[in-house]
Amino acid sequence: MSTTPLLKLNNGVEMPALGLGVYQSTPEETVPAVETALRDGYRLIDTAAAYRNEKEVGEGIRRSGLDRGELFVTTKLWLSDYGYDSAQRAFDTSVANLGLDQLDLYLLHQPAALDTEEWVGAYKAAEKLLADGRVRAIGVSNHTPGQLRALLDRADVVPGVNQVELHPYFIQRELREAHDELGIITQSWSPIGGITRYWPHAPNGGRSALEEPAVTELAAKYGKTPAQVVLRWHIEHGVCAIPKSVRPHRIEENFDVFGFSLTPGEVATIDALDTGLRSGPDPETVRLDSFGRR
Repeated sequence: MSTTPLLKLNNGVEMPALGLGVYQSTPEETVPAVETALRDGYRLIDTAAAYRNEKEVGEGIRRSGLDRGELFVTTKLWLSDYGYDSAQRAFDTSVANLGLDQLDLYLLHQPAALDTEEWVGAYKAAEKLLADGRVRAIGVSNHTPGQLRALLDRADVVPGVNQVELHPYFIQRELREAHDELGIITQSWSPIGGITRYWPHAPNGGRSALEEPAVTELAAKYGKTPAQVVLRWHIEHGVCAIPKSVRPHRIEENFDVFGFSLTPGEVATIDALDTGLRSGPDPETVRLDSFGRR
């Protein structure tokens, strides 16, 4: 069984470099997906209050029989619960759903630049949870460099992680450079580019990085699948990837990326697929009603 490399956050907490995401996994699919992933060697599971499957993630963890200390569990605070007091109540609900006493990582799911006080209040609540030992690390998701700096102007704790859209068509070079400057780990959602297929009106819609010659030729060279090559590309960049799947063979396949490596030139070849266009929501304009009911 492969062992996941660990990335050290800015407070010394270590996080696996590869995990299972459960966005769009139905409750019925989530329990067996989490069980399968943990059996196959995954130790990081990423969920969110907005995914409505925290209870099932918790059940999958319990069924795995693994010791809690072996796992790294992340969930996220949704926009509707921003604000200091609301965030603390929402955290209590999430850990109750998961059946855990402590989280490894708690993220603000979206920026809320149009409601600054509630956004900052939510992060202050996360800082308090960290100080009280109820979480081991805190961070954000979908924040731009400008939003990170605006938050840090009023925060005491630098986020350990920023989880963002990142794949070969949108490599987020500027953001990753800002993360390096600030001491923040980059974590990628939709790491193999699924967002280009399921998000309405995606600028890269209809395209798949898994069909690009830059990827397929490397897959043939190394005897790997295109998805494995793309996930290895994330690892080479020092980025944590959280691919989603509910299919047992895909979950196993996505984890089998530690027995080979890409050269700097090969990494650059995949980098060159960048279009500079995000396919998901624009963090600069996001607001609660952008997503419909959660």
